[in-house]
Amino acid sequence: MQIYQVGGAVRDRLLGLPVKDHDWVVVGASVAEMLELGYLPVGKDFPVFLHPTTHEEYALARTERKSGQGYGGFQFHTAVDVTLEQDLLRRDLSINAIAEDAHGTLTDPYGGQQDLQQRRLRHVSPAFAEDPLRVLRVARFLARFSHLGFHIDPSTLTLMTKLSHSGELQALSAERVWKETERALSEANPEQYFITLARCGALQQLMPELAAALPDISHQHPALQPLLCATVLNCEPLVRWSVLCRVLPTAEALEVLHQRLKIPKLFRDTALLLWRHQHRLTEPLTAAAVLALYQGLDLQRRPERLAPFVEGCRALAGLNAGQPFAAAEQLQQLLQALNSIQPRTLVHEGYKGAALGQELQKRQLARLEQALNPDHSQP
Repeated sequence: MQIYQVGGAVRDRLLGLPVKDHDWVVVGASVAEMLELGYLPVGKDFPVFLHPTTHEEYALARTERKSGQGYGGFQFHTAVDVTLEQDLLRRDLSINAIAEDAHGTLTDPYGGQQDLQQRRLRHVSPAFAEDPLRVLRVARFLARFSHLGFHIDPSTLTLMTKLSHSGELQALSAERVWKETERALSEANPEQYFITLARCGALQQLMPELAAALPDISHQHPALQPLLCATVLNCEPLVRWSVLCRVLPTAEALEVLHQRLKIPKLFRDTALLLWRHQHRLTEPLTAAAVLALYQGLDLQRRPERLAPFVEGCRALAGLNAGQPFAAAEQLQQLLQALNSIQPRTLVHEGYKGAALGQELQKRQLARLEQALNPDHSQP
């Protein structure tokens, strides 16, 4: 029984990056032996175990054979005679197919170290083209490592293009596509994810609304500048997705895309609100505009919507925008002024029905005018 550290932990250490997750492969062991040693089984399709103390994942060395469509269409084989080289052969990229033993000795049968030095993302074997999920993974890795000078090997991009046009991408679940996309939005260069998907034809297959709105997509494409700006501002993925979706021509197209990818409600709502109301922070900050924003974002009940909305507006306006974002900083104070006017107070005063709504809006506008123009307010 031999244990090796594999995958991202080895890759990132060789790149001098922080190591976050540790994955291990076990060669020469059986399921019974792992259980006897106290490992906890968690794998459904193949034997994966949690270490009894560290709770890190340990997988038995395995081989795989394509047996159906999609990233789940594989049969796995584990046995004590499966070698480390056979296990590494099934991995996606050479930089992820390096193993390290307890003494720090590396096993690198497929040239991963050389590819790290040459900053190259290259597939391990032609079996790469059997798994459509790898198209998204390679695009995500480029989004992560592009700032270090990495590029996709032309032969790998050819396989990605072949896979994108094979129909296999349609076997990916919407949830899986979104999971990879959301992870890519957190990377150092998320725009590279969408550029790569467009280059190999996957964006047209998986997100046709974005593909149609981003013809001839490249790093210099004007429509990608808000995403670049949101990244520089260190905005969360929620905001990055919202500003990217602002390129869509209609709110209906945005809804179709969200339904296609089964995007979580928080992402859907934030992107749609930014699409509909972003213009309100590019206009003079009048009492009427603030009240319209307050009502449109439902900030009385959902005050947490304000921060990502303002961040999205800032990214859409660009890094050098001064006004209106100096004024936008007043919004929190203005919202406090609005929230100080409680409808129940008006009810106690005898207002009801349409008259209640009219009086509430009248007082809200008056309070905003006072806050925005204190020098002109009555003593």
